[in-house]
Amino acid sequence: MKTAGIDEAGKGPVIGPMCIGGVLLDESNINALKNLGVADSKKISPKKRTQLASQIEKYSEKVFVLEISARQIDELRKLMSMNDIMVMAFSKVLGQLNPEKAYVDAADVNEERFGVRLLEEYRKNYPEKSDELTIISKHQADATYPVVSAASIVAKVRRDYLIEELKKDIGMDFGSGYPSDPKTKQFLADWFKEHGDLPDIVRHSWKTAENVMNEKNE
Repeated sequence: MKTAGIDEAGKGPVIGPMCIGGVLLDESNINALKNLGVADSKKISPKKRTQLASQIEKYSEKVFVLEISARQIDELRKLMSMNDIMVMAFSKVLGQLNPEKAYVDAADVNEERFGVRLLEEYRKNYPEKSDELTIISKHQADATYPVVSAASIVAKVRRDYLIEELKKDIGMDFGSGYPSDPKTKQFLADWFKEHGDLPDIVRHSWKTAENVMNEKNE
């Protein structure tokens, strides 16, 4: 059976893209993933994640990462909630993988509702593909299902790479990009002070960014 795992990296940061990772493989290869030692990407060192990502490719029929930039997130948030964005993004990844069964890391407080909404979105966008699809939507699926752990790893590796590229592009180290990171907060404040605005790599619709702009404007 063609089985997929889907997970995101970078839903919460104020800087940089969100990446939705998808891994498709034959169910018979899931034990191979276990033997590789895949786990929740947050619990694996960056070096180990990179090594695992290339091994995951070997065992998978397809690996796909959807990138949604900070600016795209801001534009989408004018039209829909973050949960709606997650449903839409996960559906696009499913459309690329075309599995018979998919395990997904639920991006909604109600895991069952996320699975139902995702299946509805998928049926709407890919009516010819959706008859045979079963979706298992769980919180912390990346810690439970190896195929979701694998998706979590490829998404995180891709986002980490993109973040490093953004740092090179603007010539500054802004830290992790998460609102709780002092280096990130300092970067936002310093940039706004100097330029009177925040760069495109920042999610302007995030509270952290709004606070920086409001404080300085006051």
